[in-house]
Order: sequence, then C-alpha cells, then structure tokens
Amino acid sequence: MSEVSDVRAEEQGADIAPDGGAAAQPNAGAAAQPVPEPHVRRLNIIGRRNLFFALSLIIIIPGIVSMATRHFALGIDFAGGTEITASFANHPSLAEVQRAVDAENLNGTVIETSGGSYIVRYPPLNAAQVTGVQNDLQSRLGSTNVQQILVVGATIAGETILLSLLAVVAAAVAILALLAWRFHNVPGGWRAGFQFGGSALLALLHDVFILTGVFSILGKVFDLRIGEIDAFFVTAVLTVVGFSVHDTIVVFDRIRENLRVSQRLSFEQIVNLSIMQTAARSIITSFTVVLVLAAIFISGGETLRGLSLALLIGIISGTYSSIFNAAPLLVVWRRLQPLR
Repeated sequence: MSEVSDVRAEEQGADIAPDGGAAAQPNAGAAAQPVPEPHVRRLNIIGRRNLFFALSLIIIIPGIVSMATRHFALGIDFAGGTEITASFANHPSLAEVQRAVDAENLNGTVIETSGGSYIVRYPPLNAAQVTGVQNDLQSRLGSTNVQQILVVGATIAGETILLSLLAVVAAAVAILALLAWRFHNVPGGWRAGFQFGGSALLALLHDVFILTGVFSILGKVFDLRIGEIDAFFVTAVLTVVGFSVHDTIVVFDRIRENLRVSQRLSFEQIVNLSIMQTAARSIITSFTVVLVLAAIFISGGETLRGLSLALLIGIISGTYSSIFNAAPLLVVWRRLQPLR
C-alpha cells in the first residue's frame, strides 16, 4: 500500500506530543542532532473512501431490493398467530414433531427448546381449532403436556410493528441530538456538531440496512426460519444501534482531541490519523464480542440462533462503518459544507 498521500513524511512527526501538546521544536542554538527516520503511516482510509463507500453499496443494494420486492418473513410477534408450547412423553425428535404438524395442513412451524419442549407456531386459530390441534398432536405423538398457549391477534401485531419502528426512529433522533451537543465545542460550533451527528447517523443507517436486508434475503429469498422478524430481532437492532454509535464516538472523540493539538495538519489528515489511532482498539473490542456471539449461535439452541446471528451481523457491520464510513462521511460533509 502507498503511504498517506496528503501527509508529508516530515509532518508525521508533528501529530501529538507525549504530553498532549504540540510537538516541541529543538532550540535554535542547540547542536544539530541526527533526526531519526519518521515512521510513515500506510493506512490511507480517507484517500480511499470511495472504495469503501462502493463496497457498502454493493452489500446494501441486494438487501434493499429484497425488502422492496419480497418484504420480510414475519414471526408471530408481527404477523399474529397462535403459539403452543408443549412437551411429549415419548420424546419425539424435531423431525417427527414437524411431520406431525405438517400433516395438519395448517402451515405450522416447530422450534425445539433447550428443555426438550417444542414451540409450535400456527397462523391465527380459533378456540375450536386450538383444541383440534392439541388432540391431533396427542394422537400422533402420544401423551402431550401443553405448557403454554399464546395467541397474538392482528391488532396487537400491528401495534408491535408501529412501536418497534417508533423505537428505532426515536433512538436515531436522540443519538443525533446527543452527538450534536457533544461535539458543538469543536471549531464550527453547532453546525460542526450536526456534521458529526449526521455522519454518525448515516453510518448507523448503513448498519440497520445491512441487518434488515440480510434478514429479508434469508427469510423470503431462501425461506429460512432463522430470517424471521420477531421481538428478538428488534432487540438486536437497538443493540446494534448503540454499539455502532459507541464505536463511532470513539473515533470522533479522537478527531476532536487531534483538532486541538495537531494545528499543522489539514482536517482530512487529522481524520485519517484519528482512524489509525483507534482502529486497532475498535477491531479488538468487536472481535471479543464476535467470539461470544459465535459460541451462542453454534450452541445456544434454535430459540437464540436468530438473535445471535442478527447481533453478529450488526456488530461486524457497525465496526466496519465506524472505521470506514462514519469518519470519511464527515470529511465529505465538511467539503460540501465547509465551516468558516
């Protein structure tokens, strides 16, 4: 890789002094000392920002097309329906329970829980149909212990969708306002604060679109149960929003500090320097989270698999966007609307 194109080698040693101030200059009368070869940073993220933007679009566009044309596979929380949790004395396998449910021709699906019980989900059923389903399962699979029957009507499902969307929108607006306030003391005042907040919000939307797009493709294109949108998915989205913004704030805080102490560098150079100073920390932190989520995805059971997958996708996407999208977007915004 080539070195940073807009930072000369002699400027690289003037970034930040050890005490937090500007690098000290040698006394004019002092004897000339050999100057060590400066360390040249070779990660030019800002200079290659269009490449990273294009990569994000390549990942996002198929998901947007799927969401627009195929929509989502909705779970019982959003689509409505009847959910029966039951255990069987004969301890049938998941495949045997699914065959028994398929024989009813009610479009039921089965999830095995970690305790040996099964969650059977149907479209909305009336009381007579629920009784018939219980009798049918008992006749096919033996003695049945029904632990819970959950009925979600269309009205409740519609309210859940609306409240979930409102929660995501409210979180985004609150994050924009918080970041605008947090960074209003950088050169440029409140206008600069909204540039920081807006860039973080766009990076956040990048993560949300990737996550929802992947689940639309899994649920509707590949018809996988793990791609269902349910309450766990909304929990994952809100968690990803918070994690992504946290990573972005780390980069933006370093930009703010470097604006104070690196007077000789341009804004683009300061942003690139700040990314390099925080990238390793963000990647290592995210990697530890990814290891835990991967373990849950592999061995956590069917109930938690969708949640862990959503968090895995969101954490990886959030780390990428914090490094390769949020700060470069801030540079683009500053160029389009320069501060005076």
